[in-house]
Amino acid sequence: MSSIIKLENIQKSYYLGKQELKVLKGISLEIFKNEYVALMGPSGSGKSTLMNILGCLDSPTAGRYVLNGEDVSKMPDDDLADVRNKEIGFVFQQFNLLPRLTAAENVALPLIYNGTTKKTRTELALEMLDKVGLADRSHHKPNELSGGQNQRVAIARALVNNPSIILADEPTGNLDSKTSVEIMNIFDKIQADGNTVILVTHEEDIAEFAHRIIRLRDGLIESDRMNEKKAVVIG
Repeated sequence: MSSIIKLENIQKSYYLGKQELKVLKGISLEIFKNEYVALMGPSGSGKSTLMNILGCLDSPTAGRYVLNGEDVSKMPDDDLADVRNKEIGFVFQQFNLLPRLTAAENVALPLIYNGTTKKTRTELALEMLDKVGLADRSHHKPNELSGGQNQRVAIARALVNNPSIILADEPTGNLDSKTSVEIMNIFDKIQADGNTVILVTHEEDIAEFAHRIIRLRDGLIESDRMNEKKAVVIG
């Protein structure tokens, strides 16, 4: 079993004038390929900061972060952007879709930045929309879709680059209970197909979809347990 993420004593501080605010105080953990992990914690626990570091949106103040065999801890921003585009697919609570683009165009957007031809972009976008059950809505714009459908578009966009990791930040926060379960069933399928899924949530029932639940408090890992309710399948 090989790790896709390895954190060694990750620390993160912010400065308000001369005052240091320590948000992460020494996080060490491994996440393995094809794991399905939920990160939980109350407001101020550091989970959002940890998510930003895992997603290469920010760098640690101290410590070492190895992603898929590459140390990304001290990478400059341009190199981090390349790693993000190649390794990580993001799903956010707010969907972050462009309102003037169709579902297919929104899904294809990440492919523009790596030089994929228009024909291939369209083919891959339609393939990903079919994967999330929205093939028949490819020409619809976000205002013509429900919240759950927009989140499916966002998931398809996260998958289109074939990333190593899907990082989902409160992906059901704007959805009703029934739609939330439908979206989480899609993440189940994504993990079963071989992706590593990292879910950031404050909702206990949503965290229970994951195979492993890590809780943060005051910038440290409070607990790290396997979810006995879920069968663990790691490739």
